[in-house]
Amino acid sequence: MKTIETEFAGLLIIEPDIFTDERGYFFESFNTEKYSALGLPSFVQDNESFSKRGVLRGLHYQLPPHGQGKLVRVVNGEVLDVVVDIRPESETCGKHFSVRLSSENKKQLWIPEGFAHGFVTLSETAVFAYKCTAFYNQECERGILWNDVNLGIDWGITVPVLSGKDRAQSSFKSALDEYQNLV
Repeated sequence: MKTIETEFAGLLIIEPDIFTDERGYFFESFNTEKYSALGLPSFVQDNESFSKRGVLRGLHYQLPPHGQGKLVRVVNGEVLDVVVDIRPESETCGKHFSVRLSSENKKQLWIPEGFAHGFVTLSETAVFAYKCTAFYNQECERGILWNDVNLGIDWGITVPVLSGKDRAQSSFKSALDEYQNLV
């Protein structure tokens, strides 16, 4: 397994060892010993979503004390995965990071607490799976508007398919102000 550190403290790209032969492939998508050696905490919930081309989900996060770390990957298809650092004390606060995750490259992204997360589906369909370090908490669920001009994220799409909730998310500044008061 190869681990790639990013410029964002704690944010890791994980490239698992893939074993292929004439039958197909095999890889460990998670191993408690190996992942805890990277400093990842334990997980309490697994989630999966199915999305069609152009669907944008995000940018989502949960407020403390119910913040979630996430280990994300694509089971089928391809997405552009995007995170925004909302940790007020971080040198990269307000900056974003993106990576293509696909069933072809089998890359995973470890997203620690303190990041808003979203993705847009680039393939016809995509199955997106992720492990969470905390349970979903509706009262602490928050989001940032996907096209906030202060973030300047290039999603590679101008008219995504959005849920009503994602069309009405907060500005980055509002999100940061609320988050900062809780940490």
